[in-house]
Amino acid sequence: MSSRVSFAEIREPLAVPDLLGIQTDSFEWLVTSGLAEVLEEISPIEDFAATMSLTLSEPRFEEIKTSVEECKDKDMTYAAPLFVTAEFMNNSTGEIKSQTVFMGDFPLMTDQGTFVINGTERVVISQLVRSPGVYFDETIDKASEKTLHSVRVIPSRGAWLEFDVDKRDTVGVRIDRKRRQPVTVLLKALGWTGERIEERFGFSEIMMTSLAKDGTPGTDEALLDIHRKLRPGEPPTKESAQNLLENLFFREKRYDLARVGRYKVDKKLGIGTGADAAERPGVLTEADIAAIIEYLLRLHRGEQVMTGPGGVEVPVEVDDIDHFGNRRLRTVGELIQNQFRVGLSRMERVVRERMTTQDVEAITPQSLINIRPVVAGLREFFGTSQMSQFLDHRNPLASLTHKRRLSALGPGGLSRDRASLEVRDVHYSHYGRMCPIETPEGPNIGLMGYLSVYARINPFGFVETPYRKVVDGIVTDEVDYLTADQEDLHVVAQANERLDASGRFLAGRVAVRRKNSEVELVDTAEVDYMDVSPRQMVSVATAMIPFLEHDDANRALMGANMQKQAVPLLRSEAPLVGTGMEARAAVDSGDVILAEKTGVVEEVSADFITVMHDDGTRRSYRLRKFERSNQGTCANQRPIVDEGQRVEAGHVLADGPCTENGEMALGKNLLVAIMPWEGHNYEDAIILSQRLVEEDVLTSIHIEEHEIDARDTKLGAEEITRDIPNVSDEVLADLDERGIVRIGAEVRDGDILVGKVTPKGETELTPEERLLRAIFGEKAREVRDTSLKVPHGESGKVIGVRVFSRDDDDDLPPGVNELVRVYVAQKRKIQDGDKLAGRHGNKGVIGKILPVEDMPFLPDGTPVDIILNTHGVPRRMNIGQIFETHLGWVGKAGWNIQAVDGTRPDWAHRLPEELLSADPGTKLATPVFDGVREDELAGLLASTRPNRDGDAVVGPDGKATLFDGRSGEPFPYPVAVGYMYILKLHHLVDDKIHARSTGPYSMITQQPLGGKAQFGGQRFGEMECWAMQAYGAAYTLQELLTIKSDDVVGRVKVYEAIVKGDNVPEPGVPESFKVLLKELQSLCLNVEVLSSDGAAIEMHSKDDDDIDRTAANLGITLSRNESASISDLPG
Repeated sequence: MSSRVSFAEIREPLAVPDLLGIQTDSFEWLVTSGLAEVLEEISPIEDFAATMSLTLSEPRFEEIKTSVEECKDKDMTYAAPLFVTAEFMNNSTGEIKSQTVFMGDFPLMTDQGTFVINGTERVVISQLVRSPGVYFDETIDKASEKTLHSVRVIPSRGAWLEFDVDKRDTVGVRIDRKRRQPVTVLLKALGWTGERIEERFGFSEIMMTSLAKDGTPGTDEALLDIHRKLRPGEPPTKESAQNLLENLFFREKRYDLARVGRYKVDKKLGIGTGADAAERPGVLTEADIAAIIEYLLRLHRGEQVMTGPGGVEVPVEVDDIDHFGNRRLRTVGELIQNQFRVGLSRMERVVRERMTTQDVEAITPQSLINIRPVVAGLREFFGTSQMSQFLDHRNPLASLTHKRRLSALGPGGLSRDRASLEVRDVHYSHYGRMCPIETPEGPNIGLMGYLSVYARINPFGFVETPYRKVVDGIVTDEVDYLTADQEDLHVVAQANERLDASGRFLAGRVAVRRKNSEVELVDTAEVDYMDVSPRQMVSVATAMIPFLEHDDANRALMGANMQKQAVPLLRSEAPLVGTGMEARAAVDSGDVILAEKTGVVEEVSADFITVMHDDGTRRSYRLRKFERSNQGTCANQRPIVDEGQRVEAGHVLADGPCTENGEMALGKNLLVAIMPWEGHNYEDAIILSQRLVEEDVLTSIHIEEHEIDARDTKLGAEEITRDIPNVSDEVLADLDERGIVRIGAEVRDGDILVGKVTPKGETELTPEERLLRAIFGEKAREVRDTSLKVPHGESGKVIGVRVFSRDDDDDLPPGVNELVRVYVAQKRKIQDGDKLAGRHGNKGVIGKILPVEDMPFLPDGTPVDIILNTHGVPRRMNIGQIFETHLGWVGKAGWNIQAVDGTRPDWAHRLPEELLSADPGTKLATPVFDGVREDELAGLLASTRPNRDGDAVVGPDGKATLFDGRSGEPFPYPVAVGYMYILKLHHLVDDKIHARSTGPYSMITQQPLGGKAQFGGQRFGEMECWAMQAYGAAYTLQELLTIKSDDVVGRVKVYEAIVKGDNVPEPGVPESFKVLLKELQSLCLNVEVLSSDGAAIEMHSKDDDDIDRTAANLGITLSRNESASISDLPG
């Protein structure tokens, strides 16, 4: 493991928790109790006459059939068979039949917190939703300027109930979002008399007004009134009305507040302590409704407190819907549980029907249960739900943060279009729970968040964050986890407050946070809690930005996001300037291999590491070698231990992609000069040294997967073969006898990877051909070449081939006989047009790669690696990059702080003894909000060790005199020089550059398609046409709009003219004009096209018939069509 020198001053009493806990703990809950909970809910399933019942219980998993690696390789789902105990009971005879029933294969979570579904790795992200409960709101009526109040009761499942006070000061109720009616109608329907209403709510004039206006004399009339409003078309009877109301709010099958909803209702209304929420009913009660109405009336009267039914005093206030006390997380376990519940309820209907149709004597639990709805529900969830996402595995940090993502979108959540600014905004209750920095740019900003480093989820789904308890002004190491609601009741000091050895605050007054207030200074006696760590408020990716405290939030956001786009490089290098989060993030990402137990390394190879444990057992670890990640980057593991080395449990045995010595290593430490250079780094362009290209410093490996299958067609079976018609031997040189490319072959676009032929339809034979066939026998069947070729613009080396065949008993889709996968690896050196970035949102595209000898160099002759423009710093306010550059130089050069007369300088007073000197190349940690300070950085720069000539190359201000590599002359001003950590991002020019000569056309308009993926052309749009017209370039414009676009006849004739060397013919009529005519004719308009002399022009000339023949003779595919889409239609 790497040793990193930390400048942190604050001792953290709590270690960073398991960063994947949000996934693994939730799934563990699902397996141990979540599934049993759902089975208990649904049981017993009774028939319509209640003569029979089926009870499901005791879910358990059998052994897993296949390993994770095998599932990925063979496109299978990593799952275990789920069995439940089913008991069928005949209530009339008392007979019980019990069976163990198979409920389908249940997808399991891997150790890395992911699921393997059909061979692809997916992750289920957590959903941030409004918690079930009771919410009070206030609005101001625009006309009367009165303050109006309302309340909503939102259940987990069932109808909404809303009460409000309108501008005429009457209290109304809306049931299931239908028409408003007086609240007293609902109370009377529940059996309340006018006297009882007066007795309970007599304190409120507006309630008495509402009662006086209510014309319903008693319970029966009130019930009928409600029925008429809810079911306007049905004839009302007392029984049906009673049944309707009970079904809406008082039956557990139809209405459920859930445990969390019951907890929130009880807490808000003072019904109980909230701790007994699990024992109380999930349906509404009369007491709940009365307490809600009383709370609303007291809120409208402006009262501050109310005594609830449980005798508890509660504050009377409106609710903030964006507060984290009112938003909860549906984690993976709950999301899957909900889907399982949906599948079981569909199955329940089938079971009921079968109970009525089957013979009672012959019924067994197995014959009643149909598992298809359950299996289909789970498959639908993992395959198509917004919460189940394709794992972002570009690098280990990307996969780790993806698993910690919180989304407000999805079923039951917000929609991107309707989400307001308030919902997206940072809220004070996010502190320590959701990162205020890391969120996507674009339409999802604020709707996607990431869990803070120390946050955890409680059983109700609320996010908790830890705080150190303060007792009598002394900060203890006792840690309490608080929800946002609980935190509102306390005064919390920040982690940076200085303490003495006993834990007392050194200052008399300290900065604290309180509910709804700005940060303020208070006496230490008032403080209840203190933050556990300065990085408590940020997420993992944000906590990996050094000097975050000196960066503007907008740029820090970009920095956090761009770290997740870094591609793994050929040789990983941990940052010189880190934050101390690197090792923990690498370990928890699951991409490094850890020793399971303490022992001695017995054997090390590129593929395996074997450890002999102290308890006598042996464990062999298999390393991933050059595997393709979901995003096409290279996942490769390398051993970092030696034979005979002793390792402790949890010790890193092998590095993965983007890790070095067990630390996250996303980029490279490069010598940077911050200066303009001949205008070549204008507007964020970057100048690089040729050394980085030649020495493969920023080279990455990218692996593409190409797949082809041989199917049965109506005309016969397709065949994978080397025998391809009309293909020369040179093209087939790299194919083996089966027709599959050999491993190690260098391929480029257009090369055949797998040879395949497909039967062609037999054409009608002429009498002569029939005679010849009769004489010479059956001619070889005609086949066409449908081989798998390297796509346009791609090249590389074949590193792997996998063949799956029905003959080898491989599991293939119906109709597929053989499947071949070819993996092509490409080594991409850094080049002009690639995107680089630092960790502070400082990004740019390489504008020029200079020879090493032309790069500016330091006084000792060292050329810099990269030149960034000075203009990229001031207005973007990400000064962290400058601090990082200076501290990078300090770490690279090493330092030695000289004591004067035995006392160290003032700026070094807080540095511990081990930080007074360091060797060159020392790796440093400057944790966020607790790192190197400005005066310390200046002092360290002045104390750096000299180079081999005894000179300090960089001055105390962090600047050096640079010399122009071309002339050898010094630049006029000193330049900031140091080491910055630079990432190579996934936006590579090779993936973006694109050109087309001929290619596919849209079927309807006959215009070229657009986009690199479709091998499309460049759109010459309306404004470009205006530019041509302005220049009077008539002929250029004419050919752009005709033969280069959709003049079908003209483009074939032009091709023919070019091939034969003739003059280019006149353009014809564009296809889009013909489409316009057809559109007009479809509107029943008779449209004629007239020439200048008034003669009618026939649109479809005889040339059209010859067109395909001409193209075929020339052997061109100019008119290759693609399926049309709606967007292709004109207008």
